[in-house]
Amino acid sequence: MKKVTVRVCSGTTCFVMGASNLQMLHEYVPEELRDWVDIQGAHCLELCRDRNYGAAPYITIDDEIVAEADLSLILERIEQRVRG
Repeated sequence: MKKVTVRVCSGTTCFVMGASNLQMLHEYVPEELRDWVDIQGAHCLELCRDRNYGAAPYITIDDEIVAEADLSLILERIEQRVRG
């Protein structure tokens, strides 16, 4: 398995658009994957300035930008990356 890095934007736009619900993401990662996931907060990923990325909230999983991130989407992408 490959370790992945998840960065959760906590800038104002992302926070208001749902990132506030992602602040405890580590609690929702399945137990068997927790050692393979590094979750970090980011003051602002500055992705909301470029409409090409979609809408907030944003996270990154390694080099992948995920727009309109919600818990189920993030967990699905984490599992895909870890299990590769």
